[in-house]
Amino acid sequence: MGARLKHYGWGREGEGMNEAEQAFVLGRYKAKFGRDSFDTVEVAHLDDIKLREPRIVPPKSLSEICAVDVYHRAAHAYGKSYPDYVRGMLGDYDAAPDVVAYPRDEAEIAAVMDWAGGAGAALTPFGGGSSVCGGVECRVDGNRHKAAVTLDLRHLGKVLEVDATSRAALIQGGAYGPALEAQLKPHNVTLRHFPQSFEYSTLGGWIATRSGGHYASLYTHIDDFVESVRVVTPRGVLETRRLPGSGAGPSPDRMFIGSEGILGVISAAWMRLQSRPRFRAGASVRFPSFFAAARAVRAVAQAGLYPSNCRILDPQEAYNTGAADGSVAIMVLAFESGDHPVEPWMARALECCADHGGIREEAEASSGHLEGAAGLWRNAFIRMPYAREFLTPAGLINDTFETSITWERFESFHDSVKTVTEQAILDATGIKGEVTCRFTHVYPDGPAPYFSFHALGRHGELLEQWQAIKDAASDALIAAGGTITHHHAVGRDHRKWYDRQRPDLFAVALRAAKRELDPQAMLNPGVLIDP
Repeated sequence: MGARLKHYGWGREGEGMNEAEQAFVLGRYKAKFGRDSFDTVEVAHLDDIKLREPRIVPPKSLSEICAVDVYHRAAHAYGKSYPDYVRGMLGDYDAAPDVVAYPRDEAEIAAVMDWAGGAGAALTPFGGGSSVCGGVECRVDGNRHKAAVTLDLRHLGKVLEVDATSRAALIQGGAYGPALEAQLKPHNVTLRHFPQSFEYSTLGGWIATRSGGHYASLYTHIDDFVESVRVVTPRGVLETRRLPGSGAGPSPDRMFIGSEGILGVISAAWMRLQSRPRFRAGASVRFPSFFAAARAVRAVAQAGLYPSNCRILDPQEAYNTGAADGSVAIMVLAFESGDHPVEPWMARALECCADHGGIREEAEASSGHLEGAAGLWRNAFIRMPYAREFLTPAGLINDTFETSITWERFESFHDSVKTVTEQAILDATGIKGEVTCRFTHVYPDGPAPYFSFHALGRHGELLEQWQAIKDAASDALIAAGGTITHHHAVGRDHRKWYDRQRPDLFAVALRAAKRELDPQAMLNPGVLIDP
């Protein structure tokens, strides 16, 4: 797998933005806040991190697959949320697990569960650790748990079987995105699920968090690809029947898709595949306003065209990524197919855009993905996770929140959420900030707006300032009828609003399922439901 993953930051050791990329990003913030420089602190080095002595020691039978050294524990302490970066920057690794276990098969997963349960430890499935909502942090309830163990399935990363006839594959839960696709490529098929975290996240993590992929319509979530799952629980192994569809009661697959590691560990799944795309068409379209672009998106979505990409960026979002000059909204539009040319679909989509004032960029190659505004945005999208490594030490608060809402409420929803968040930034920091919006996914009945907020914080108060902004934005989402998360999952950061969003009787049912499958409440405590 190459260099090891960073204990702090995005990706692997040695990776990051180059000087030109850093200068571009910081230049935008300097202009935004009228500063020539920022008060920057040094990130704690691995050698300087002090961890408590492990509160438990793995038995000799598991010692070969367990690690207790500083790197492995620190690298599994947090995910990639803004608070995670702040605490890591300051050298606060109190959340580090006592032991990190790397099982190589289901028997070893079960053995780790048995040992952790007997030792009174909490057990947290880690996936690739790319959670941006506090989903992988070990939380120890002193009344129930006396230690913390993290479970990392990186050794279960194989495509075990490919069914070419039904176009499906049995894939282990620890498979990272690139390795998964590399194993499918010789069969000329693809899972075609590409979240922004693709390189550093796993199939099991995608299923457990109901991950959203890069594609804007039709197949938007990992749900659409799951044919059956195999889950190791403290009560035993559960495997659902492999079927293209079924009307036999509530779906057992759905019980585990989105369960965020509280019911069991997804060891493998049969996943529906697609032919690798051979035909592509892409375009960048400029609009006089964000709402005009949104109306065009609605027309495209309701026409049943199902573009692979149909993202719109408001003028400031387009400027921040270098896709435009800040005077126009941008639509990044693309179609692809493994079966047939897609130009007729593109032509009809562009007609829908023209009906709402959209003008296609001129100098574009037929591939569309790497040219013009679309290419600039795509590069910024892929590289942006690396920016937080130097923005957080500079005292800059940059974060995102995503949601979904039906079309008839979208415009008022957008304005109310943006206004509340802008005011929260001013109240928390005393300095005017910025809130931008783009669409990530679109449906015939509504979009998935994705908001970014930018604030100039103060060292020593970053966590409190971030929390005040996050609270206000989340309150606004729920009050206006949206969801607390469209594809980032609930974790711990969204838990308070998830409790308000879900029906009370559903919470009772979920608690009962948790009690039956995880009697000791050892799995990922604090996520989704309390015992």
